[in-house]
Amino acid sequence: MLIALADPTRRSILERLRAGELAAGEVGRELPISQPAVSKHLRTLREAGLVHERREGTRRIYAVDQAGLAELRTWLEGFWGEALSAFAESAETSYEREHR
Repeated sequence: MLIALADPTRRSILERLRAGELAAGEVGRELPISQPAVSKHLRTLREAGLVHERREGTRRIYAVDQAGLAELRTWLEGFWGEALSAFAESAETSYEREHR
């Protein structure tokens, strides 16, 4: 998932989809890349589990995959928990040293 988000164009696409579903052609409308490039980026985001697509006639409609984002958020929150625990431990140690 993180590799998919490493590319700034894919992050822009994901930001656009936060507002709601968009057809593939609409996703790339304001991006400075070709429609085939947009399609490749959408495929990468889909394969990473960050967006999903549905077909509506001949159009492909894309939206943020909330389950994929929840999985990413859970993973990232694990780092916050560890960082906060390490910070608390460091602060307590510093406090104890200062107040001996």
